Amino acid sequence: MANGVSSCASIDWAVPWLAPWRVLGGMALQRVAAGESQVQALNQVALTQESCQVQFVPQTDLPAGVAYEQYIFDTGQVPTRDGLHDFFNGLAWLQFPLTKRRLNQLHVAQIARTGIAPVRGPARDALTVFDENAAFLQAPDVLWEALVAKNWQALFVDLRSVWQQAHLVLFGHAMLEKLVSPRKAITAHVYRVLSTRSSVADVDAWVAMDLSAEKLVTKPFAHLPVLGVPGWWAANEDPAFYADSSVFRPPRP
Repeated sequence: MANGVSSCASIDWAVPWLAPWRVLGGMALQRVAAGESQVQALNQVALTQESCQVQFVPQTDLPAGVAYEQYIFDTGQVPTRDGLHDFFNGLAWLQFPLTKRRLNQLHVAQIARTGIAPVRGPARDALTVFDENAAFLQAPDVLWEALVAKNWQALFVDLRSVWQQAHLVLFGHAMLEKLVSPRKAITAHVYRVLSTRSSVADVDAWVAMDLSAEKLVTKPFAHLPVLGVPGWWAANEDPAFYADSSVFRPPRP
């Protein structure tokens, strides 16, 4: 998989969920296709983003025995491997620099408190879930309440037109990696954004300000099968799409 070309070339930038990532991702992928490593490509794109304050380095630069998050905090350098997972992680640092920096700060604060243990505590677990699988949703109360209640009929059928008032952007790099090969079961941990502005920069600033370890420990997420979002997958135009209870699971008693 030289320079990550084999995996990154499989990204379909036309899919709706990658719309916010298309410009910077396309710029980076063009450089990878031209022969640059992912590290080189991400660093070149980072030069176009004043808000990005990190540099990408090969994974081999991470010293043995040093925690990944601690290394980023201490050096401002992000160890990066070739492949989709770290490619999308790099793009997240470019697209959501304030949120990624805040997550890093919260991780390091937890490391200082508890050290590096074989089993992560609830705060670091929640931070990892957020980093890998979060999506940000701005939506009317009625839509959010249906999502939290797992009332799929209301959320996707009865309230389908209300989605025009919603703004959803995917953040987690592991989830974005999975969606390169879309499957119905891929589910986001949705974090509600209460900002009235919906640009990526505004959402980034709001989330970074709102995030805390204390809040994340309460698991403030709603579960959303991503391909159920109206307009994101042709098959969901048929209401029967949502009858699959193995994906659109009923709420727990």
